[in-house]
Amino acid sequence: MQSLNAKTVQGQRPFTAQRPRAARGSVSVRAVAAPPKLITKRSEEIFKEAQELLPGGVNSPVRAFRSVGGGPIVFDRVKGAYCYDVDGNKYIDYVGSWGPAIVGHGNEEVNDALKAQIDKGTSFGAPCELENVLAKMVIDRVPSVEMVRFVSSGTEACLSVLRLMRAYTGREKIIKFTGCYHGHADSFLVKAGSGVITLGLPDSPGVPKSTAAATLTATYNNLESVKELFAANKGEIAGLILEPVVGNSGFIVPTKEFLQGLREICTAEGAVLCFDEVMTGFRIAKGCAQEYFGITPDLTTMGKVIGGGMPVGAYGGKKEIMKMVAPAGPMYQAGTLSGNPMAMTAGIKTLEILGRPGAYEHLEKVTKRLIDGIIAAAKEHGHEITGGNISGMFGFFFCKGPVSCFEDALAADTAKFARFHRAMLEEGVYLAPSQFEAGFTSLAHTEADVDATIAAARRVFARI
Repeated sequence: MQSLNAKTVQGQRPFTAQRPRAARGSVSVRAVAAPPKLITKRSEEIFKEAQELLPGGVNSPVRAFRSVGGGPIVFDRVKGAYCYDVDGNKYIDYVGSWGPAIVGHGNEEVNDALKAQIDKGTSFGAPCELENVLAKMVIDRVPSVEMVRFVSSGTEACLSVLRLMRAYTGREKIIKFTGCYHGHADSFLVKAGSGVITLGLPDSPGVPKSTAAATLTATYNNLESVKELFAANKGEIAGLILEPVVGNSGFIVPTKEFLQGLREICTAEGAVLCFDEVMTGFRIAKGCAQEYFGITPDLTTMGKVIGGGMPVGAYGGKKEIMKMVAPAGPMYQAGTLSGNPMAMTAGIKTLEILGRPGAYEHLEKVTKRLIDGIIAAAKEHGHEITGGNISGMFGFFFCKGPVSCFEDALAADTAKFARFHRAMLEEGVYLAPSQFEAGFTSLAHTEADVDATIAAARRVFARI
């Protein structure tokens, strides 16, 4: 694995991590062998009511804690590296709103920029200069992007790219990888990752057979499975989409040879190669995963980080392909809130902060310290575990490893993960409530936060 070489930006002050002040009534991680029972009475009351109002009591399935047992924690507020629930409990947060909170929750610079924009307006439904500013930042940093279109979610970005690949090539079939998740569009809910795995669903009801038939699935990190699909569907495959680092089957890293091989195959077959960087974009490197690995796709989808915590998505790539998008071209895609000034404002400030010297070095330092510490603590107490990180993205599995594809991930001990997750909550540490989701750190996480987390993990591994 090549090392991350984050670029420095001249004329900007370097990043320094700051610990936010603890909120009144917060509860710290306790340095005791057996913590008191976590009191979540108010969370339980709110979730009980929510189940009568919302399907499953939530607005996104993994939040329901189905795979880890118990009811979900209901948050009241977040700040820096911490989240606080409605019962007054404080947690070190390694979910980060599922990735967007890379500069820390409630970053003052982002907040100030948003407050100023509120007075100007939250939605125009018309062009604004902020779109140009963020577009130039994305184009300057991401190797594959010569032109970009902003949308309102990662799902919207991926379904738009799917249509674009088909429009550009005149072909209908696409290749995705088992366990990779690209949002909840029909074509992607075939052997998908994220909540689909968590709930144990092979596919989603409601997806037409004709749609599913046009989605071909290959095995991650296995070039032969890709070659076989192209050979069996000669001249019919529009493109291939993948997470360049899988975060929706847990954390799975590609080999450099795998990504390079995909690039070569797609070029030879006249198919479009798309990196879904909704999760990895601007998180593992300033120029996304494609810069980190040195492999340039034709199209890229983005989200999460580029919205700085606001709802946003984007897709971009070669001008030759992007000029197919309306109104420049015939492929239609539109959105009421696309490019809205609030999301653009938060994205601009977030990317500005990430561009400062030391930002990505800090993410790598605290995240490597975290995952190395968790793995060492597990092994110290005789638990099988494997895991790793790239910059501020990490994950681990309770199995021998290595885990290089979805099928390997299924060998993980999910029952042990559920016990670990609950025990860590009791210790004041909030991890993603699923074995099959990556974890995230932020610029707000300090070495003291990491050390407290490792100490908590050591106590937990001693008793589960």
